[in-house]
Amino acid sequence: MCGITGFADIRQSKNSYDSKRIIGDMTDILKSRGPDDKGIWIDKEHNICLGHRRLSIIELSNLGKQPMTSHNNRFVIIYNGEIYNFLDIKKELEQENINFLGNSDTEVLIEAFSNWGIKKTLSKISGMFAFAIWDKKNKELTLARDRIGEKPLYYGWSKNSFLFGSELKSIKVHPRFDNTI
Repeated sequence: MCGITGFADIRQSKNSYDSKRIIGDMTDILKSRGPDDKGIWIDKEHNICLGHRRLSIIELSNLGKQPMTSHNNRFVIIYNGEIYNFLDIKKELEQENINFLGNSDTEVLIEAFSNWGIKKTLSKISGMFAFAIWDKKNKELTLARDRIGEKPLYYGWSKNSFLFGSELKSIKVHPRFDNTI
């Protein structure tokens, strides 16, 4: 189990509040989901912040650290779950001359997105997962979870901020969170 969280402030001024502190707080509150490591990634130009708490299972080294950037530097991913057929996907990508640095399913997943696109990759993978991936080139944030919804992913808009996380408590930490009905 890992924890993912993040936000996109599409109408927010780039320097109007401390994004690093906010994503740090949102990530810290998920420590019980991933006690082994913490990572954050911020794109100040587009006001996108991603946070990850890691429970190391498959790749114990830093080669499995998240947020993870694709080899071509186009995509950044935070991911929670397990891709059951990642070794088959990895072999298929290696036949297309994709080299891997580590043995994590996260690296296989992001390189599959990078080479095949999100829709094709989603049609090929099998597992339990929730992820957020930022496409730097197209400036698109994509969130997805497995077909059964085994891995949680909460999301919504609050005061011009798109907030998401593995648990609601990470969303509530954001200063723009408003639960008024």
